[in-house]
Amino acid sequence: MAHRAVLFDLDGTLVNTLKDIAFAMNRALRMNGLPEFEEAAYRYLVGDGVKNLALRACRERTDMAPKVLHDYQAYYGEHSRVHSAPYEGIPQMLRALEEKGMRLAVFSNKPHPDTCEVVRHYFPDVTFEVVRGQKPDTPVKPDPAGALAVAQEMGLAPEEFLYLGDTNTDMRCAVNAGMFPVGVAWGFRDAEELAQSGAKRVIFHPMDLLEET
Repeated sequence: MAHRAVLFDLDGTLVNTLKDIAFAMNRALRMNGLPEFEEAAYRYLVGDGVKNLALRACRERTDMAPKVLHDYQAYYGEHSRVHSAPYEGIPQMLRALEEKGMRLAVFSNKPHPDTCEVVRHYFPDVTFEVVRGQKPDTPVKPDPAGALAVAQEMGLAPEEFLYLGDTNTDMRCAVNAGMFPVGVAWGFRDAEELAQSGAKRVIFHPMDLLEET
C-alpha cells in the first residue's frame, strides 16, 4: 500500500527542544535540593513521557518525582520556546511534502497542551491534520494506541503512514502500530539505536524523506 501520510514525532525530530527541557528540569531539581544533569544527558532521559522524565531525573529519590514533575511543568509550560528551534531543513521538508499532497500529523509523548503550543509556535503555516500529545487516558509510546487514534481520526489505515522519529520508543511505536518506521539521525539518539529498534530506513537530512514518499 502506498504511503499517503507522515506521522511525526516532535522533540528530537521536528524541533530541537533539548536545551529548554534541560533548563526547566534542572531548575525543578535545584528547587527540590536534587543534583542536576548536563544538558547532553537529557538525550537519554527524555522520550518516554514527562512522568518517566521526572522519575529518571530524580535518580534514586523517586519519592520526589511528583513534586519535581509539578515544578517542571509549571515552568516549562511558559518557557517551552526560549531556545528551541526546528532542525535545519525541516521547514523545507514540510513544504515539499505538502506540495506532493502528503497528509501530515504530529504525535508526541510530550503533554498534549505543550505539544500543541510548540507546533503552533514553530509551524504556524503548516497544515497538520492532527496534533496529538500525551493524554491522561492514553498510554505513552511505544504503546500504539495514540498513533492508531491519529490514523483513525484521519480516516487512513496504519500502513498508509510513514512514521518519523528519533528514538527507539518511536521505532517500536511505529512497528506496534503497523506503520513504516523511519529513523532520523539528527535527533537525540544515534542511527544504530534506531536500526536495532525497528527502523526500516534511517535518514540523515530531512529532505531525504522525500525519497520515501
